[in-house]
Amino acid sequence: MKRFMHGCRVLLLLAVGCGLMSFRTADERAAEALARRVLGNKARAVTFEQTDATADCYELLQRGKKVLIRGNNANSMAVGLNRYIQQYCLANVSWYDFNPVELPRTMPQVPQKVTGRAVLPTRFFLNYCTFGYTMPWWKWEQWERFIDWMALNGVNMPLAITGQEAVWQKVWRRYGMTDEQIRAYFTGPAHLPWQRMINIDRWQGPLPQSWIDGQASLQKRILERERELNMTPVLPAFSGHIPAELEQTKPGIRTSKVNRWCYFAEKYRCTYLSPADPAFASIQRDFLEEQTRMYGTDHIYGVDLFNEVSPPSWEPDSLHKISAGVFKSMTDVDPEAVWLQMGWLFISARHSWTPERIKAYLSAVSKGRMIMLDYESDYTEIWRKTEKFYGHKFIWCYLGNFGGMTEIEGDYKLNARLIAAAKEEGSPEMAGIGSTLEGFGLNEPVYEALMAQAWDTGVGFDAYIDNIADRHLGRVDPAFRAFWHMMVDKVCTTHTSTGAAGIINAHPNLEGEWNWTTELRKGYDINNLEEALAVLETVQGTSGYFRFDLANTRRQSIRNRALAVRDRFAKAYRAGDRDGMVAAKDEFLGMCDQMTEVLRTCPEFSLDNWIRDARAWGKSEAEKDYFEMNARTLITLWGDTTHLSDYANRDWDGLVETFYKVRWQMFFDAVLAAFDAGEPFVNITSSHRLNGKTQEECARALKLDAEIWDFERKWAHWQQ
Repeated sequence: MKRFMHGCRVLLLLAVGCGLMSFRTADERAAEALARRVLGNKARAVTFEQTDATADCYELLQRGKKVLIRGNNANSMAVGLNRYIQQYCLANVSWYDFNPVELPRTMPQVPQKVTGRAVLPTRFFLNYCTFGYTMPWWKWEQWERFIDWMALNGVNMPLAITGQEAVWQKVWRRYGMTDEQIRAYFTGPAHLPWQRMINIDRWQGPLPQSWIDGQASLQKRILERERELNMTPVLPAFSGHIPAELEQTKPGIRTSKVNRWCYFAEKYRCTYLSPADPAFASIQRDFLEEQTRMYGTDHIYGVDLFNEVSPPSWEPDSLHKISAGVFKSMTDVDPEAVWLQMGWLFISARHSWTPERIKAYLSAVSKGRMIMLDYESDYTEIWRKTEKFYGHKFIWCYLGNFGGMTEIEGDYKLNARLIAAAKEEGSPEMAGIGSTLEGFGLNEPVYEALMAQAWDTGVGFDAYIDNIADRHLGRVDPAFRAFWHMMVDKVCTTHTSTGAAGIINAHPNLEGEWNWTTELRKGYDINNLEEALAVLETVQGTSGYFRFDLANTRRQSIRNRALAVRDRFAKAYRAGDRDGMVAAKDEFLGMCDQMTEVLRTCPEFSLDNWIRDARAWGKSEAEKDYFEMNARTLITLWGDTTHLSDYANRDWDGLVETFYKVRWQMFFDAVLAAFDAGEPFVNITSSHRLNGKTQEECARALKLDAEIWDFERKWAHWQQ
């Protein structure tokens, strides 16, 4: 009988427990699951409670032995959890899955209630290019951590363009194309963002079927988790970009060729279908309906026309009709459709996009049905030049990185000032803030600081910078705080620029910059970084973030100082000082070795990881080799001419010693050989610009450039 009663009590307790669990909301369960992923067993220190607040907000307070995090939804509770981790645990959750969350032995209490309230409802993140420069080879484990990072930082509108090739494959089959034709139309994986933006077709295709299928499966997991955390993913819609073969399967359709992008060969040029053609609406319907079947919809669609290419006509009436046709084709399928448009086209072709043309293009869409991304607002705020995009909602965006390059940059103070002014002056059209970063680079705290400005927390700017130092070290240290303030005040003082690079990563030449993709100027006095590094090297620490900050600053120091050594080599050459040339050469190559030693200390600087992740997508050795070739190409040659070479340059262990250093060794040897032969070595700025010199005068330099191009192709395992 006692055993029977005991069993009944156990069953009753289990039933009560299950009943209590059943009363947990889906948002509370999502927040709890996130906490378990990032805190592990120490997630028991926190508990979550959903409130009925109508706006995004959270609060932290102590309830017995647990920290209670209350919020109106899972996303707000995630932001509250992040504040607890950063401000009280003095820890950080990285956007990279290989970085552990280093928590204190005893989880701290929250002595008094703290609150946060979103002052901007929309927090956007990502760029088409990020899917090429950072994420093309990610598997679910990497995506899972990054989605958690987005939630912790309040992102609620991520770009979600993974897996669209699987949708297009099904659509193009209906229009008479074979799988072989479709896969050949697609580019290689790392270059797909630029195909999606109507820039190039076919480059390093055909795309393997295993990739198409694998990305479709991955996209389903990405979207499920993002929606679970109250995000509204932005999926693509049809923009008018079609395979050229469609002109044969549907003869008579109204098409045009966009201009050749970045000097790619004619065979890679894209075909554009006029929205006025009846086939446009048909393809839009087929695509959106198929995409919704596969991935669902949140009714916001990214459509980016004429990104770095020209429209069929610059006449305002034509531009109006094009955007009206695109918008109608979406709303005919989804009456709730909202068009999300990047504003980069108005920056990249600023002289062509006059106010009259911009207004004609935007006014074709009903107000409330388009959201504009003010794409690089720290550089130029388009909303101020277009009467707030002529009444459309806009998101103030910080770009922050071109090409995944590894320059320390990003102006914390300027971002804060501009966002504060936009909040005050941009209302009511200003819907939120976000980032359109092309690649992750090495400046994660800049983006965390950016997203924090969507919230009213009562934490001032200086206190926020103090907390970056505290959570990177795991404790309060005055010297480390001083280092971070020196970086913010004296180093991170300029907006990001295309081609931000160090001389080691640049195509070798005697002076200046060989190509536009490697811009050597700095927006600060490099002595300021040296002073900050001297302070940093007095700090003792063992945390992963501290080790990264130390390695990152040392790496930047070498990067900065190498330019003077290159210039000293050139000066010795002009002075006829062979010994001086050799000394400068040896010092420069030695700095490449120093750089490599620093880079080997942190996984953020690893070429091996990039190649390993690319090869992991292959189902056979041939596929693995193909993916590796595509991965190597993007970060070096980029395309089929030198126009984009080194655009995605980066300080990575593996790249410096096997690619950049080898090029410089070839250069130094060529100049010394010319010197010894009594022949000139003329400085040229690219293989296309001889700066007024004859082919004969530039023979040595042109021969070197041809040899370097051959070396680069072999390094990338690419044969044309």
